Amino acid sequence: MSEGRAPLPPTALVLCAVASVQTGGAVAKGLFDDVGPGGAVLLRVAFAALVLAALWRPRVRAIAREDRMLVVGFGVALAGMNFAFYSALDLIPLGVAVTLEFVGPLGVAVALSRRAVDVLWVVLAAAGILLLSDPVGGGTELGGVLLALLAGAFWAAYILLSARVGRRVPGGTGLAVALGVSTVVLLPVGVGQGGGALLEPGVLAVGFAVAMLSSAVPYSLELEALRHLPARVFGVLMSLEPAMAALAGYVVLEEVLGVGELAGIALVVAASAGAARSSGDAPPPRD
Repeated sequence: MSEGRAPLPPTALVLCAVASVQTGGAVAKGLFDDVGPGGAVLLRVAFAALVLAALWRPRVRAIAREDRMLVVGFGVALAGMNFAFYSALDLIPLGVAVTLEFVGPLGVAVALSRRAVDVLWVVLAAAGILLLSDPVGGGTELGGVLLALLAGAFWAAYILLSARVGRRVPGGTGLAVALGVSTVVLLPVGVGQGGGALLEPGVLAVGFAVAMLSSAVPYSLELEALRHLPARVFGVLMSLEPAMAALAGYVVLEEVLGVGELAGIALVVAASAGAARSSGDAPPPRD
């Protein structure tokens, strides 16, 4: 790219990254009948680990001894986030799962901001979560709701650990090694659910596509966008993920959401955007 300029405006890069992530989630759900959510997440993380290892050639010896457990914890958080999310996706629509998972980065943004207006974002998010969990109508699978919220908790841990790893480990070594750790952690459940189907060419091809759509492509687009875009604006644009997830679920998976679910998504998007503007910090790219 000449003169450091991106081929698309930075806002378009972020929106393309968001669309890529959510399309990847929709495609991954199509693998569940063959390999289960465990097998699908194993393929995604393993392929992402291989691609990043090839690109960055991480050196484990470059990680100081006192930082190795930090990187291991980072990898465990990554594995927990992805497995809990895919397990939730097996039970509830994509748009609902992504919206509930967003309580993680929202909680981090609110906790780090500590402004009075953050109370408003918490109230909006809580109202949205109540609408999505549907405690009165009982139309939403409770197990899926709890798993999505658990994924959000792991996402919060991922954000905090990502910042520490980024400061203490040079280059992309920390993330690349953490993805390797995640692959090892996910092996038992992935093989247990996927079995021999994990080695089928068609399944491997879809798994590779999911890894590219959900990790490699958006990661590259987000990093390029952050070169030209204020962190606060980036955070607000990333808050559109739940809405994009609902659209991807409708287009790819034919998941039709009710009025209450759409209202819940809108409330969480508003809360996330408001919290991002208040904090001014950009969340790290999600893998």
